[in-house]
Amino acid sequence: MIQSVQTILFVSDPGLSRDFYRRVLAGEPCLDVPGMTQFPLCTGCQLGLMPVAGARRLLALDITERPGLPQAELYLYVDRPQDYLERAMQAGGQLVSPLSLRNWGDEAGYVLDPDGHLLAFARPPQ
Repeated sequence: MIQSVQTILFVSDPGLSRDFYRRVLAGEPCLDVPGMTQFPLCTGCQLGLMPVAGARRLLALDITERPGLPQAELYLYVDRPQDYLERAMQAGGQLVSPLSLRNWGDEAGYVLDPDGHLLAFARPPQ
């Protein structure tokens, strides 16, 4: 049985990404050391930010960036998705799709973070 989840995004500029997520999530990291920054998301869930260079060393893989193609999507259910979208854009995120009702029933909006990871802020059907 899974007891907790940590999503780790590989980032090119750890300080920039830390500051971006600090503003977007309106909170401080629970861990901020060279090589890893972590933010609590909800009970049992964390977001980790690992430098690409560190991931390459750790995994011994050729992790390459693919311009124009998001590497990951982080889909977050939140109480006020528009507030998160606005904070993300104020922190330097790029709006991809405004908050709107999606065909699967959620109201969701999408932004790209500084590394091109896709962030969705959503609210389930009421």
